[in-house]
Amino acid sequence: MQQNHEIDLSVELGTLVLDNPVLAASGTFGYGLEYEPFVDLNRLGGFATKGLSLQPKIGNAVPRMIESAAGMLNAIGLENIGLEKFRQEKMPRLSAFQTKILVNFFGDTVDEYGAMASALSELDRVDALEMNISCPNVEEGGMLFSSDPATVRQVVAKTREATEKFLIVKLSPNVTDICEIALAAEEAGADALSVINTFVGMAIDIDTRKPYLANTTGGLSGPAIKPIALNMVHRVSRAVKIPVIGIGGIASTEDALEFLLAGASAIQIGTANFIDPTITMKVIDGLMEYCRTHGLSSIRDLRMAD
Repeated sequence: MQQNHEIDLSVELGTLVLDNPVLAASGTFGYGLEYEPFVDLNRLGGFATKGLSLQPKIGNAVPRMIESAAGMLNAIGLENIGLEKFRQEKMPRLSAFQTKILVNFFGDTVDEYGAMASALSELDRVDALEMNISCPNVEEGGMLFSSDPATVRQVVAKTREATEKFLIVKLSPNVTDICEIALAAEEAGADALSVINTFVGMAIDIDTRKPYLANTTGGLSGPAIKPIALNMVHRVSRAVKIPVIGIGGIASTEDALEFLLAGASAIQIGTANFIDPTITMKVIDGLMEYCRTHGLSSIRDLRMAD
């Protein structure tokens, strides 16, 4: 019987090597430091910070979050402290940790994406950049960057020119053909893809006869989206040659294993962090146990049966 120390959970996402495939997803893990009382950050494969912009954002009006069947809707509005405050207040503390730090970021224009990538590249301790392209392009009348292959090529190429950091593009599922978008991001220089971001949804209060969220719509996440996310990861991982990071309703070791079997090289846990702040640790332990009981010396040996 194999012992735990003989099992290798490390994964390679191109040049980015993770001690294990379990990452915490952006928007659900703060800037990492908020979870320090609950988890050993150094046991994580890594985590993605709350999305950052050049200037601070206060986000949308409240209410901006509501529980839904098997999930939640949120319309936080990308609230964040901004690049400079992150650099001054968060990075000195984050630099003490060994875990991989992925900084999630976004912009209102193509040039802002490039500027963010360039500025973040100056931070040695940042291991990877994760582009959130599910944002409106103010120069194009509010059309989402993620919705059109040509726009995706343009914004990813601009960002690629601005940084030598490992570049991950986080894809929106709210598109006609996610594989077409994935290929556009790959062609423009993405090193890996995060699949997927939230689905657009809404909920209505039948007593007030108004939407629950002040923003009317929000992003649906949690177990409700897992089967759709799993299918998208399966499709995208076969369409591109770069690594895919699976996201969408992962709340257990079994969920994580499904995404890895579907073709993901690593996974991100999001909404489940709100339900159980220690879930990432439990999934890491669960992957170790799965490998031990199934005679796998490495998580990289995990394959879907023919």
